[in-house]
Amino acid sequence: MINRTMVRTRVVQTLFAYYKDGEKTPLTAKKDLLNGFASTYNLYCVLLDLVNEITTLAEEQIGIAINKAKATHTPYVANYKFVNNLFAQQVFNNHTLRNYLTNNHLGWDAGLDAIMSIYKDILAAPFYQEYISNENISYEEDKRIWRKIFAEILPNNTALQAALEEMELVLDQNYWTQEIDIILSYVVKTIKRFKQSNGEDQPLLQMFESEEEVSFAKDLLRLAIEKHEEYNDLVVSHLKNWDADRIAYMDKIILQTALTEILNFPDIALEVSLNEYLEIAKEYSSEKSHIFINGILDEILRKYKQENNLLKAMMLRG
Repeated sequence: MINRTMVRTRVVQTLFAYYKDGEKTPLTAKKDLLNGFASTYNLYCVLLDLVNEITTLAEEQIGIAINKAKATHTPYVANYKFVNNLFAQQVFNNHTLRNYLTNNHLGWDAGLDAIMSIYKDILAAPFYQEYISNENISYEEDKRIWRKIFAEILPNNTALQAALEEMELVLDQNYWTQEIDIILSYVVKTIKRFKQSNGEDQPLLQMFESEEEVSFAKDLLRLAIEKHEEYNDLVVSHLKNWDADRIAYMDKIILQTALTEILNFPDIALEVSLNEYLEIAKEYSSEKSHIFINGILDEILRKYKQENNLLKAMMLRG
């Protein structure tokens, strides 16, 4: 699940906190990085468990409606199709998810207020009305409605955002609110992979796509710290009409991390490295930071190429 794009972002965030704190050690930085990855995976499992929370609320609301109808002698016919959703039942019984949530003490207690708001949004969705009015019941149809909920209702949902902000504090997690949309996309990917025949043993996405990603993350962080002064001096030496003290701190971190990858991981294509860090700059720094960072990196890499010191396989742009 955690790929190199997410690794790079986490390393930049970890380095930013490492140098801002001033009292952290390389060992604590490494621990912070690994805890950050665990936090990302925790969010994935918590969001997947939202299927259970919403389904439970839906069942409770039917119970309330039945009791109200009895008290007021009003006709009411309960529709249990959403509550009896086959996919939702499979998620609730999933051994991996249940064990992970229990072992890591994760749950929605601090975010329950959002559940009702999200449920109301679901009820108002045309695809939900179409779903419950369809008398046909199939596993694929039950999966489809949950894909739509995670793909269409939950992205940019203010109630979910507020809930995760609260849960992030209570559960001592990091960067949850920054990662909602990308983790939602992973939940959608997970739903697509579910098979009815797998039952309670349906595999979930692994924390890392491969062990190579873990090694890359550790090495990138370690080398960025070890070569911090060297690459900082390298950046300063290529500044034109810029005061080093005026460079945004995040820009410095992104530049040094990018140089660490470009100059120490020749198996990663140059264009890939450049584009990844420019995207990080667009996301986490100022509006024009990516232009500044791109210019500095081009100047540095041009010099390295002229001196035949650039190990990257790809040629410089332009």
